[in-house]
Amino acid sequence: MQLGSIEAGGTKFVCAVGNEDYRTLDKVVIPTTTPEETLSKSIAYFKKFPEIKAIAVSSFGPIELRHNSPKYGYITDTPKKGWSNTDFIGRLKKDLDVPMYWTSDVNGSAYGEYIMSTLFNEKIDSLVYFTIGTGVGAGAVIDGHFVGSLGHPEMGHVRLKRHPDDLNFPGICPFHGDCLEGLVSGPTFDARLGKPGKDVPLTNHVWDIMAYYVAQAALQETLMLRPDKIIFGGGVVSEAFLVKVRAEFDKLLNHYVDVGKLTDYIVMPAVENNGSATLGDFALALNEYNK
Repeated sequence: MQLGSIEAGGTKFVCAVGNEDYRTLDKVVIPTTTPEETLSKSIAYFKKFPEIKAIAVSSFGPIELRHNSPKYGYITDTPKKGWSNTDFIGRLKKDLDVPMYWTSDVNGSAYGEYIMSTLFNEKIDSLVYFTIGTGVGAGAVIDGHFVGSLGHPEMGHVRLKRHPDDLNFPGICPFHGDCLEGLVSGPTFDARLGKPGKDVPLTNHVWDIMAYYVAQAALQETLMLRPDKIIFGGGVVSEAFLVKVRAEFDKLLNHYVDVGKLTDYIVMPAVENNGSATLGDFALALNEYNK
């Protein structure tokens, strides 16, 4: 059986075809330009695979997930120029007559990590997946279901206690200023230091500041959801950075609840090469087909 995946990002679309064992059979990367051009190229790709039975789309947002909304399947008020009010699923369905599952990009990644854990018999019941890159977002899976019914979570926009050495930085979120995304996303390096994060050594104090903020986000999800694991992916994250995050988290938690070994609790993605969303999409497409 062939299944389709679209990981729709603000920079690129990763379109892939896989099977019911979640193995990727073919893949293409399409630059994110205008909605019409990008979606047309995505449709043309999948038309080359007439045996596809279902497609799952995990998209940047915000997106409308409520099936009773007239804008179900839309990207709504996104900061991505030209993409607000885009009928994503409606455009696909004009040319691709297969069942489709629609969710957020981080939900797709979270589900991929959840499925990966079952493939390796890890037997976890819940997890939270954060991506920290151009923006910050997170999805949560509990007993195989996503958290959120009115819409998808926006954990990247929670408010934080400011680091005492960072009080003068206003943050870069156009909606909230110094929310989590406004303080730790990739573009904050340019805003603070005038250079990209890849050029900032881990010895720079800004990494300690960011670890303090990311640890607060992990603490919030720990105390609200009590997940089995919190996963951090995205271009800003490295194992060396998570060492700093774990140290800050340990201080903030202060042994209040038991989360086990921090090296098993706050981790990098198990799916290699940023493939969590693609794997998750294959599983969600299979679920949609089997309904």
